[in-house]
Amino acid sequence: MGEISVNRQNLSRLLSDSAQSQGVPYQQAFAAIAASYRGRPPHEIVPALKDAADRALLGFTWSDLREQAEAISSGRPYTLRVTVTGR
Repeated sequence: MGEISVNRQNLSRLLSDSAQSQGVPYQQAFAAIAASYRGRPPHEIVPALKDAADRALLGFTWSDLREQAEAISSGRPYTLRVTVTGR
């Protein structure tokens, strides 16, 4: 399970039900990557996750991305604990 802290104003960058027009939120991009890359080696998945995180302006560490890639590769669910900060 991963963890991330997100400012309340930036929460839309993470969630797919966002009303904001900031491109594809990370949750939606993650689901698309999971569907496309399931079963592939994590080292092939990390660049796609990094690109999606960068587009959403989310600061996942390499370790975070690797953990997500391992979950996608194995087909197991990935849980991300989100702490919302600020107003």
